[in-house]
Amino acid sequence: MKAIVVSTHGGPEVLEWRDHATGAPGPGEVLIRQEAVGLNFIDVYFRTGLYPAPNGMPLVPGNEGAGVVEAIGEGVTTLKIGDRVAYAGPIGAYAQQRVIAADRLVKVPDEIALDVAASMMLKGMTAEYLLRRTFEVKPGDTILFHAAAGGVGLIAGQWAKALGATVIGTVGSAEKAKLASANGYDHVINYREDDFVARVKDITGSKGVDVVYDSVGKDTFPGSLDCIRPRGMWASFGQSSGPIEPFNIGLLSQKGSLYATRPTLFTYIASRAELEASAGALFDVVAKGDVKIEINQRYPLAEAARAHSDLEGRKTSGTTVLLP
Repeated sequence: MKAIVVSTHGGPEVLEWRDHATGAPGPGEVLIRQEAVGLNFIDVYFRTGLYPAPNGMPLVPGNEGAGVVEAIGEGVTTLKIGDRVAYAGPIGAYAQQRVIAADRLVKVPDEIALDVAASMMLKGMTAEYLLRRTFEVKPGDTILFHAAAGGVGLIAGQWAKALGATVIGTVGSAEKAKLASANGYDHVINYREDDFVARVKDITGSKGVDVVYDSVGKDTFPGSLDCIRPRGMWASFGQSSGPIEPFNIGLLSQKGSLYATRPTLFTYIASRAELEASAGALFDVVAKGDVKIEINQRYPLAEAARAHSDLEGRKTSGTTVLLP
């Protein structure tokens, strides 16, 4: 079979489409034929070396996908050949087939298409843990979500609205502002035209928001802290604009005794029970229609380099899938 393989860290050009051995599933593993693979900014982090490859180089990127079980290893009793499955992690999704631990897979409900499942697992479960566990959003809360028109942002906007929050988002263009407004955001700030800190203060009557969810990093810090009410929370879960420089933790006290956290999805779905609960909550809100998943871009997996270039150039919005 073929896969995207990274032999050296660098730009999108290091993503090579080439033959790659799959191997047979071992004990506790299954072989799946992939129908679609999700594109996420974390893939860029592994490609560039910002995040170290967990198994060294060469590296097959990708943390999210969906497909059909084709073979089962010894001891697997929870899945059978033909089952429709999806996952978020471990790395290795940019491939036509892959062997993966059975306990990292969840069955996809019949009413959800596999390409939709592939596009939403990592992003949707990220929205789940942020909104329901990192800072539990309640009716009446006001939140600020950076990159509102991104894959996580569009899901989070709808989900937070369904939870009863007032939802503020930031975007980088008028087109993305329209997209965010159609996906749960009550107020959308184009940071290329307006100072997002000043606008948040206007919107909240200078009270500030209860929580800021920030996947942007360098460009939104420390402004994000100035948007938060006293004793509110800053949840930094990504760094699409670059890493945040080290800072004196005393800044949190100066800004109002703030809480700060740097969570990752994989900590929140580490156990089988947590994975099943998170995926189940996601499938439930999608099946009920509280969250609608729109796939805005589709690329052949062989053209992953073009997809990465578009992602880094902020030419994409919402969810994107790569098709093997």
